Amino acid sequence: MAKRVGGEEISSMENGGNGVVTLLFTEEELREISGVKRCDDYVEVMCGCTSHRYGDAVARLRVFSSGELEITCECTPGCTEDKLTPSAFEKHSGRETARKWKNNVWIIVNGDKVPVVKTPLLKYYNKSLKHAISQNGKACHRDEFLRCTKCNKARRFRLRSKEECRTYHDALANVHWNCSCIPYDKFSCDDEEERASRRVYRGCSRSPTCKGCTTCVCFGCEICRFSDCSCQTCSDFTKNAKG
Repeated sequence: MAKRVGGEEISSMENGGNGVVTLLFTEEELREISGVKRCDDYVEVMCGCTSHRYGDAVARLRVFSSGELEITCECTPGCTEDKLTPSAFEKHSGRETARKWKNNVWIIVNGDKVPVVKTPLLKYYNKSLKHAISQNGKACHRDEFLRCTKCNKARRFRLRSKEECRTYHDALANVHWNCSCIPYDKFSCDDEEERASRRVYRGCSRSPTCKGCTTCVCFGCEICRFSDCSCQTCSDFTKNAKG
């Protein structure tokens, strides 16, 4: 069932016999944003990312109250890419200066392309990030390394944001992961491996050359665990968090 509020389509889904609509954003916040669709647990808007080579890749962005951001790509009629993180969509679109999705992924506001970071749509994402940091006292994820299955070179993963943690999480689960899979830099197996003397620096705030401590090693938080992931680690965390 759908109804309209302030010119926006709102879907009401049955929940326990009652139609429930959660208004995640005010009418004022979404008034000038194009393609808004409110659903029972998320808001969906039109988004896109522009590549100088391939042009605009258009998609649909879903914003959940949990802070999760999910993109379904519509770059071509036959595109099957969905449930993408913003950074993964940024790479899929062919954007040349990747790793800056907050500025590169745009929303249509009053007819203009506006970086998503300049809209209200990231308020739940930012809240979830701040909450996870406050729960742990700090963002406590040190850099991790993963070896390419083709060239066996170790590649660094920064884990400072939820998107970066998801990139590493998915790469770790991919038994065929290789250098070309890195979404934020154009790596190939021909690129030099980071020097061993440099790899000892993992981003610990307590000690630059820390080999792992309670400050930089996280055993699970809202930044590095994902409710839409079915792996045992994420499932256990989500189940315990709800409990």
